[in-house]
Amino acid sequence: MRGEDVRTGSLFSYVSCEARVPSGHPLRIIRAIVDEALVVLSNELDALYASQGRPSIPPEKLLRALLLQAFFGIRSERQLMEQLAYNLLFRWFVGMAVDAPVWDASSFSKNRDRLLEGDIARQFLAAVISQPRVKALMSDDHFSVDGTLIQAWASHKSFQPKSETAPDHKDEPPTDGSSHGRNGERDWRGQPRSNESHASKTDPDARLARKSNGQSSILAYAGHVLMENRNGLVNDACLTHASGTAERDAALTMLDRRQGQQRITLGADKGYDVTAFVKDLRRRRVTPHIAVDRRVSKHGVRRRSAVDLRTTRHPGYAISQRIRKRIEEIFGWTKSAAGMRQTKFRGIERVGWAFSLAAAAYNLIRLPPLLARSG
Repeated sequence: MRGEDVRTGSLFSYVSCEARVPSGHPLRIIRAIVDEALVVLSNELDALYASQGRPSIPPEKLLRALLLQAFFGIRSERQLMEQLAYNLLFRWFVGMAVDAPVWDASSFSKNRDRLLEGDIARQFLAAVISQPRVKALMSDDHFSVDGTLIQAWASHKSFQPKSETAPDHKDEPPTDGSSHGRNGERDWRGQPRSNESHASKTDPDARLARKSNGQSSILAYAGHVLMENRNGLVNDACLTHASGTAERDAALTMLDRRQGQQRITLGADKGYDVTAFVKDLRRRRVTPHIAVDRRVSKHGVRRRSAVDLRTTRHPGYAISQRIRKRIEEIFGWTKSAAGMRQTKFRGIERVGWAFSLAAAAYNLIRLPPLLARSG
C-alpha cells in the first residue's frame, strides 16, 4: 500500500546524535584521536583564558568545528554555522546537543583568534602524531621535505611602492599612471616591481613570488611540510615569507624541532641541491637524499651538484626519490579540500595557524584507513 506524504512532528525526541552516527563512520575514529589530543593540550588552552568573566565558546568545540571546516571544504565560518544548525553529524562531532543554539559567526571568529596566541595549531599537530597508535604508523628514520606557495588574500593592485603617498587633491592624477578609486586602472608597463621597493597595502606580510620559471608571480606565502616516508603523514609544518631561501631555511627549522638524535635521511627536490644546505644537513646527522641538479647554464657550463656518489650509490636513495613525491598529495589536499589554495586570512601568523591546522586535518583523514589496515 502506498504511504501518504504526511509531515510528522513531535514535541520531544528521544534519539540522540550519538545514535544517528553509524558505528563504522570514519569520523568516530577521528574524534577519538582528536579528543585524546585535546586532553594533552588542556593546560595550554587554560593559559589562554582568564579565570573570571563570562564563559566563552569552549576551545575544544572551536577546534573540532574548524577541523570539520577543513574536512568538508566549507568556505567560511558563516557557512559552517549554517551547517551546524541542521547537520546532526556535525553537531555530534563538535559536541553540541540537538537543541543547543548555534554560535554567531562573528563571535565564533573572534573566539577563534584567541587560539592564535598559543600556537595551538602546531601543538595540536604534535599532540596527534605523538599518540602511540599514530606514532606506530610513522617512520623515525626517513623523511621528505618540500614547500609550496599559498596565494595571499591580496591583489596585484595592492602591491604598491612603499614610498607612495596618496594625492593631496582628488583632482590631481597619481604620478604612476594609475587612476583614482578602489579598483582604478594601473599601468605597470616598464615599471620595476620587487619586494624591496613594493609592498601590499592589503596584506603587508605577503611577498611577490613564483614557484618556477615560466609561471606568473603572485602575492603569496611559502608553506613547508616535513613528511615521514612510511605512510606519507605530516611530521611538521610551518609557514614563512616567500623568498629564494625560504624552503631550505624552513627545512632546517623543522629538523631542529624534531625529537631524536639518530641519523635520518631527507628526500627533497633539486631546489635543495645547494652546497651550504647539504653541509648543514650533514652537520645535523642527516643524509641528504636530494635530487641531483646538474643543469647546463646558458654558457654551456654544467652545474656541479652538492650530492655525490657517497649518497646516490645506495638503493635507499632511489627509494627516497620515489617516495618524496607523495608530499604533493599533502599540498594537493590542503589546497583543494581544506581551502588553502588562496587563504582567507591576512598576516603571517593567521595564515601560518590555518596552514598548520590544515596539515593536522590531512593526517586525521588519512588515519582511519591506516589504522584499520594495521589491525
